[in-house]
Amino acid sequence: MILKGKKIILGISGGIAAYKTPQLVRLLKKAGAEVRVALTASGSRFVSELSLATVSGEPVFREMFPPLDLPGTDFTRHISLGEWADALVIAPATANTIAKLAAGLCDDMLTACFITLRPGKPVLIFPAMDGQMYRSGSLQRNIALLTGQGCTVIEPENGDLASGQCGTGRMPEPDVIAQRIGMALQNATPDSPLRGRRVVVTAGPTREKIDGVRFISNYSSGKMGFALAEAARERGAEVTLITGPVHLDTPVGVERLDVENACEMYEAAKSLYGLCTVFIAAAAVADYRPELVLEGKLKKNSSHLQLNLIRNPDILAEFGTGKRPDQLAVGFALETGDGLEEAYRKLQEKNLDLVAFNTFDRKTSGFEVDTNVLTLIDRNHTETVLPLMQKKDAARQLLDCIEQLMHSGR
Repeated sequence: MILKGKKIILGISGGIAAYKTPQLVRLLKKAGAEVRVALTASGSRFVSELSLATVSGEPVFREMFPPLDLPGTDFTRHISLGEWADALVIAPATANTIAKLAAGLCDDMLTACFITLRPGKPVLIFPAMDGQMYRSGSLQRNIALLTGQGCTVIEPENGDLASGQCGTGRMPEPDVIAQRIGMALQNATPDSPLRGRRVVVTAGPTREKIDGVRFISNYSSGKMGFALAEAARERGAEVTLITGPVHLDTPVGVERLDVENACEMYEAAKSLYGLCTVFIAAAAVADYRPELVLEGKLKKNSSHLQLNLIRNPDILAEFGTGKRPDQLAVGFALETGDGLEEAYRKLQEKNLDLVAFNTFDRKTSGFEVDTNVLTLIDRNHTETVLPLMQKKDAARQLLDCIEQLMHSGR
């Protein structure tokens, strides 16, 4: 949604990571962006103009000066292309290209676009090269200069390099780059009331130990909470994600705190109660934990085993009952049947501003699946019924309701 209708120049310089760029163009186009490619002469040795023109649906720009004999030629395209764009992304950015940008050289379309981009438009630079080159004093000086000019230079990842070594220098994967572009464009258009606000999201299950090898838990995958954290970050929020044990990658730009049990999640959340504007409790926190945790492995000595369970802290209830007027408390009510009344009970008893009711069927909604069916109920008992949709889309709809509450002063 953020990239829809945005105009992006993708600058590609001569590194092996250029082979990833057609996939990046496809992702940006699929998200609704217009993409035009500025390819250096060295870049064309690693990726073909034909493949880039095919996936972008636009001509690939290399030389500043177009042929003189083509009708309708834009003879000042080295200026108009930079003025057209909403953002300039350079991926991969080689040491040579970074040096030219830092020095203000302008001898091809990529460097011309950098010079002519309108002030205030984001520039994202993704260095990709051998680790020794990246750590060199000259390159770091040039990166510091570009950062001082307002460019965003994303540090390369660690991993296997083309030189055969392993270390810092890998360009991020196309989906990560697309997310970073979306974040930059979102930050360039400050229109969400969540921008700059702290949002805390809990996600995933908790594990309550019985002994050293067994625990009580549930089927939560954490997908809904992670989708909410990513969607809030896309709107410019400062997001802290407190998660139980899950197998999910951390959304780009989100601070992640990993915990195991309900008490650990409670302590992590409690430390952030006073700092956040919005608290979203999407985690499936165990209501009870064993009173005693045995060391080692409990042996099978009889036909029956009795566990004494005690209540865990109610993380959301404590925040909801103690929140300030400028804070919002958001919770989930997952039921295996018609539990709308239970959602209203939680809304009232926990002093929530918004509750999301969803049914658990393990097929289309609830735990472990990528889709959800939600009914959003605000504190004024206004119901918003969402049809079956991807959890990422449901997260955006839920945040829309949060923004409406913020606009209304609650």
